[in-house]
Amino acid sequence: MEKVKKRSDCPISCSLDVLGDKWSLLIVRDLLEKQQSTYGDFLKAEEKIATNILATRLQMLEENGIISKLDHPESKAKVLYKLTKKGIDLLPIIVEFGFWADKYYTIDKGKKAALREIKKDKETFIKTTIQDLKKGLEKG
Repeated sequence: MEKVKKRSDCPISCSLDVLGDKWSLLIVRDLLEKQQSTYGDFLKAEEKIATNILATRLQMLEENGIISKLDHPESKAKVLYKLTKKGIDLLPIIVEFGFWADKYYTIDKGKKAALREIKKDKETFIKTTIQDLKKGLEKG
């Protein structure tokens, strides 16, 4: 699979060329929450992604510099996926998606409470979380 080719120079269009399907953003969400995951971890997500779609999305995200693959410390048969700096920088977008969904849809009470906390000081939350995630990149 090749890097996604841009349809235009519009920034929204360029972003959607890489992230314009629900599965890619859900993979990014999972990695923002867990920091690293195996293929099997993604398959266990509530949304139930099909294996062929997961494989395609992981490959596309890797080829576009959103995620990277690492050797699994406990198994040579497994791979760990982790966000790159480029992927970590998607955090503000994911947060805004959460705010939007909270405004228009019924969401889980735990997620609603978490979003309420984030809204109290969104800028600090985003800055601190991005710094912590990027420190994790330096470690491994």
